[in-house]
Amino acid sequence: MATPVSIEVWNPNGKYRVVSTKPMPGTRWIRLLTDQDCRVEICTQRKTILSVDDILALIGDKCDGVIGQLTEDWGEVLFSGLSRAGGRAFSNMAVGYNNVDVNAATKYGVAVGNTPGVLTETTAELAASLSLSASRRIVEADEFMRAGLYDGWLPHLFVGNLLKGQTVGVIGAGRIGSAYARMMVEGFKMNLIYYDLYQATRLEKFVTAYGEFLKASGEAPVTWRRASTMEEVLREADVISLHPVLDKTTYHLVNKERLSMMKKEAILVNCSRGPVIDEAALVEHLKENPMFRVGLDVFEEPYMKPGLADMKNAIVVPHIASASKWTREGMATLAALNVLGKIKGYPVWSDPNRVEPFLNENSPPPAACPSIVNAKALGLTASKL
Repeated sequence: MATPVSIEVWNPNGKYRVVSTKPMPGTRWIRLLTDQDCRVEICTQRKTILSVDDILALIGDKCDGVIGQLTEDWGEVLFSGLSRAGGRAFSNMAVGYNNVDVNAATKYGVAVGNTPGVLTETTAELAASLSLSASRRIVEADEFMRAGLYDGWLPHLFVGNLLKGQTVGVIGAGRIGSAYARMMVEGFKMNLIYYDLYQATRLEKFVTAYGEFLKASGEAPVTWRRASTMEEVLREADVISLHPVLDKTTYHLVNKERLSMMKKEAILVNCSRGPVIDEAALVEHLKENPMFRVGLDVFEEPYMKPGLADMKNAIVVPHIASASKWTREGMATLAALNVLGKIKGYPVWSDPNRVEPFLNENSPPPAACPSIVNAKALGLTASKL
């Protein structure tokens, strides 16, 4: 069995043993645990992705709860090991939990936490940044300058696409998709077309009100339309941002056939989950359509498909959509409080998307678990706070 080589320990005499499989940003999350009599052990092993054996070694013979990461395979083996060690709490430091077998966790009586409500604006900002960077070819131009190739202004040098007056398409108009749409509509005066199984009423009202404001100011109003199919969005939008959940119905949602529906100079952005796009098909499409551009924060991880890194018309960043200081520290805090809440027997917070009371550093957090995805299956009590 693998043995982690380095562990940092806080409050070694604490009553409850909580393990974090990775160092996390900030120190508030540590303080919140140690103040409640937890011994906190942080794995500092220099290994990007811990194996199941690594994590089993971390759990050991006695462990009350674990804070894990979305790169780890939390299934039957780990949850049975955590249960044998007396643990009843696990939390991903992420809003997604595709790496977690929730049914296995429930079978062993382990609560599974996640961290929604703190990533919305941060993720939408990165999607907007990738949209702008791709449309104006900023990364290509930066590399050109750093290579010492610039010797004067030229009329055709890195000509990109104007966003104003174009159409932004959103597939998945939930919290993040809607936040992104508002940024693009208000920031660049783009028209909106979106596809979602549910009507995004608040988003529609926002675009309507902004259109009326522009019209009253003597400018052309922006418009919105809810598409009846995803294919409508792909065909009509100039910039398309993907924000669906990842499940069996959205795996390789954007494949060779659907890529071919898009405009030759379209921009595709993905800050949701990597497998939503057939990455091999995307590489071929980029090769065949040099004016088609993509901005990707996620991949069919852990590695990009061969050829993607060679594409000048692709911007690739290493899964940093949530990487603002406030958000990452907030995610660490929420994950820690999920584990602490279950250890202490606290009820589950009534609305996991309204987490501001947990993030206020000037007051103690509510006595509740911020977000437990299998709370109903475990019969956990809902908070009345």
